[in-house]
Amino acid sequence: MANIKTIATNKKAFHDFFIEETYEAGIELQGAEVKSIRLGNVNLKDSYATIKNGEIVLLNAHISPYKMATQFKPDPERTRRLLLHAHEINKLKAKVQQKGYTLVVTKLYFKGGLVKAELGLAKGKEGQDKRRSLMEKDIKREVERAIKEHNNR
Repeated sequence: MANIKTIATNKKAFHDFFIEETYEAGIELQGAEVKSIRLGNVNLKDSYATIKNGEIVLLNAHISPYKMATQFKPDPERTRRLLLHAHEINKLKAKVQQKGYTLVVTKLYFKGGLVKAELGLAKGKEGQDKRRSLMEKDIKREVERAIKEHNNR
């Protein structure tokens, strides 16, 4: 199995959406963007994906320019193509056309020597769902703390 190293995660996506399915997609990069990604200069906070002309494209993902690059420095928030099989694109296109579904990138990671994006099929959360998620997270943290405290006695 290929060595997987997480580069960046989109924590806001898990807060704002229910992630129902995930897909692994390649990402089309230019110039020294891979070197910049290796340094961790990536922000996925407001990024999302959409379908244009039968292709899935990534929007609003910020990859800072590599400082040591001499000539070609692409726009940090340019549109990047995500690489998926045609049957996966068709399946996602059908789902996204349903009300309430969107595509968000949940994380970027290295698999072997390639940069991959985890694309999530997501449905938006309401305000009460967000509060419930935070409450469940707090309860889980308190239970873990109590268990750890009990084991240390």
